[in-house]
Amino acid sequence: MNISRQENITYLALWGLLFAAPVLSLYVRTVNDAHAVFNWAEVFVVWRHYAIYLVLFLIHNFLLAPLLVNHHKRVTYFSIVAVIVTAFTVYQCNSRPEMPKRPGRPERPEMLERPERPEMSDRPDRPDLKNKPGRPPRPRADHRPADAPPPIIGERDILAVVLLILMFGANLGIKGYYRSRNDRKRLAELERENLEQQLEYLRYQINPHFFMNTLNNIHALVDIDPEQAKENIVELSKLMRYVLYEGDKQSVPLSRELDFIQHYVTLMQLRYTDKVKISLALPQEVPDSQLPPLILVTFIENAFKHGISYQRDSFIEAKVAVEDDKLHFVCRNSKSEKPNEERGGVGLTNVRKRLDLLYANDYTLHINDAPAIYSVELQLPLKL
Repeated sequence: MNISRQENITYLALWGLLFAAPVLSLYVRTVNDAHAVFNWAEVFVVWRHYAIYLVLFLIHNFLLAPLLVNHHKRVTYFSIVAVIVTAFTVYQCNSRPEMPKRPGRPERPEMLERPERPEMSDRPDRPDLKNKPGRPPRPRADHRPADAPPPIIGERDILAVVLLILMFGANLGIKGYYRSRNDRKRLAELERENLEQQLEYLRYQINPHFFMNTLNNIHALVDIDPEQAKENIVELSKLMRYVLYEGDKQSVPLSRELDFIQHYVTLMQLRYTDKVKISLALPQEVPDSQLPPLILVTFIENAFKHGISYQRDSFIEAKVAVEDDKLHFVCRNSKSEKPNEERGGVGLTNVRKRLDLLYANDYTLHINDAPAIYSVELQLPLKL
């Protein structure tokens, strides 16, 4: 259901309740009072006053409110509304109905002008009141003369104008609410599309970056050890199959990601001698959880690229553990003597961006770049 349809249904429900109110009120009165009669004429009188407000509401809702809410023409809107309110005030004052006289209450002119009371001193039955003046006449509550014309604007007229202004304000509030809802919905859709485009862009950057490093390793083994190069090609085919069929997904099973890491480490171990100590600890029991692909391998790839020294013993340690529906990943490696200016390049930059987009503040990443050891600790929630 679109926003405009929801807004129109809201207005229809409110006006329906308003027009049904006098009918329900008269019905309740006839039920409670046995002498009361359900008179549709009374309902039509009330509906006639409501109809004026309804016409003004329709003009404001479909013609005037869009000028302010959609087109931001404040001067035009307030000028037209001021003219409408003024015209309504004039109409309300000139169409004030005369109050009918109540039956059975004849006029009593003697009540309007009371005769003057005699002085208390003239009463022979009360000698104690001698020389005491009588009570002065009580002033009228209404200081206007009895034959004075009615006021230009009365209390009912003021109330009618205030109700009109409140109706216009409520109409603007409802229209602004639905417009803000529509804007928030469109913004959420744009953010989701932007997120998908950014993730797609980052995945396309990570895949060539990863294969470039792997092919460099195989190229180094072609002349040195052709048999190991062949084994590397087999392992590489497994990795390529995973990247091609799983790397473009939003998430993959954790077991598939851990198998990919195992194949990658096996591929890298074929290249190095015993001087490089490589250890990989994976959980024995893997839960049925989901994980974004190619997240963890980026840190391991970075360890192999920047942590291997050919002059002294080196080590790479990677550990994956699952506790309380959270994945804990730790990767530590020694640092080569020659500093590499590409440390933390495209791979780490992109994985940071992916983590920010996917997990926002729900993950923790600590990187410690010490003089001799480079360590990474990552903790993120697992999806079911």
